[in-house]
Amino acid sequence: MNHTWKVLKTEQEYKIALKRTIALFNADENTPAGDELDLLLLLVKDYEDRHYHIPDPDPIEVIKLRLEEKGLKQKDLEHIIGSKGYVSQVLSGKKELTLKMVKGLHKFLGISADILLADVK
Repeated sequence: MNHTWKVLKTEQEYKIALKRTIALFNADENTPAGDELDLLLLLVKDYEDRHYHIPDPDPIEVIKLRLEEKGLKQKDLEHIIGSKGYVSQVLSGKKELTLKMVKGLHKFLGISADILLADVK
């Protein structure tokens, strides 16, 4: 390791650290290269957290995706959300999720409550 790493402040420093991270990616743990990789991963994550905003996922889109992944249909949500028409309104964004729906969807579909609560009023 010829470089003394410090908090990344510029895009250029970030790119250099990223390149080195990739080069060390398969380093063994508890070796100088492995220790350098651990440090670089922290520095890169810190820089990305400060400079690259990742938007929160849309709860309705997450519900639709999970339904598709599980091979389920909108009708499979009626016992949680309500009538066929109400399910349709919720999934089209015309009606908002309630706390009761969030609890049911979390349990039934295994979606993080944090994601589902993003739109609850």
